[in-house]
Amino acid sequence: MAKILSVSARAGMAHLIEPVSRALLRLGVTPNAVTVTGTIGVVFGSVFFGVQGHFLLGGIVVTLFCLTDLIDGTMARLRAGPNGKFGALLDSSMDRIADAAIFGVLVYWFGKEGDWVTATVALVCLVASMVVSYVKARAEGLGFDCNVGIVERAERLIGIGIGALTTAFGVLWGMQAVLWILAALSIITAWQRMRHVYKQDQAALREPVA
Repeated sequence: MAKILSVSARAGMAHLIEPVSRALLRLGVTPNAVTVTGTIGVVFGSVFFGVQGHFLLGGIVVTLFCLTDLIDGTMARLRAGPNGKFGALLDSSMDRIADAAIFGVLVYWFGKEGDWVTATVALVCLVASMVVSYVKARAEGLGFDCNVGIVERAERLIGIGIGALTTAFGVLWGMQAVLWILAALSIITAWQRMRHVYKQDQAALREPVA
């Protein structure tokens, strides 16, 4: 599902993203600079607006800066010359910081409101999202394919956006419902990835030695 969302987003916005990416490259802006700027924007939108409960404004700011995930990749593709691997590492690291800011603020907000159950669920979302990303990174580092799972970063961000929108328009349980769903699906995703890698590992062990 994450692949479908990612491909659809890129296809639908390519006519906007490419001109912006080319313009930034002409100005001498690097993809890494865009990556860091996007993360700073997400952290600012989450912390500045989220701690005050302004979920709609925070959601708008976070969404706008999350678009840098499309821009920096396009810039790297369009830039002349070879691209090193550091950009991919930086991008993944900045994504984890941004996710921590988003869910960390939700933990703080619901805790401040005395809703410790939802605060705990938001904390589960935070931890599970990190585990989901780590399992894939570690598995691929070990040489396994791990491109599976029902909930990845795209779904998490879309879910939080829906929760922020519904809460802003008076559906106060909207964010709580989204967090419960994301917590459950993120745990399932982590299990799916572990199971997928386990099957590959067992299959490799059964292969005859040449």
